[in-house]
Amino acid sequence: MAQQGMAQQANTGRVALGGAGAQAGIAPEIAVRLVGALLALAVAAVHVTDQGGVSAFASPSWIGWSYRLIEAGGVLTALALLVPVSGRLGRPWLGWAAGVLLGAGPFLAYVASRTVGVPGDPGDVGNWGYWVGTVSLIVEAALVILSVGMLLGLRRRKPAALPGATSGSGGTPR
Repeated sequence: MAQQGMAQQANTGRVALGGAGAQAGIAPEIAVRLVGALLALAVAAVHVTDQGGVSAFASPSWIGWSYRLIEAGGVLTALALLVPVSGRLGRPWLGWAAGVLLGAGPFLAYVASRTVGVPGDPGDVGNWGYWVGTVSLIVEAALVILSVGMLLGLRRRKPAALPGATSGSGGTPR
């Protein structure tokens, strides 16, 4: 029974090392959030680079606006991951959900542009050798994997983490 409790604590990343207290268990979550924020900023940076800089605008215009949306989304996702949980209205999953969207959207759009093509950009079909696109795919995939993993971890941890959580029927604790 005690071994099961230790395994559950280890899975949530909040094991206090050597009885050091609550602060020791917070560091891993902060580190993971920082990595997620850096990946979100990397997604934005790759799209700024691909577009030719902050003042440039990709053609056709709908792709340029999509890049702007990705760039702004990268900054907002990084902020959502770095703001403390209490600052996010008690929704710790919000930043990670944004990470899934920020990573999956451009990833799927890139694959579509290289396979079936997108309106206004038929020249990229089959152009898999573009190094900025390859970096983008790697960063976006890493962000999606990290975000999905954190969302699954939050989902498993949620019932035990709620203050005043009760078990049994009638709302009375056992």
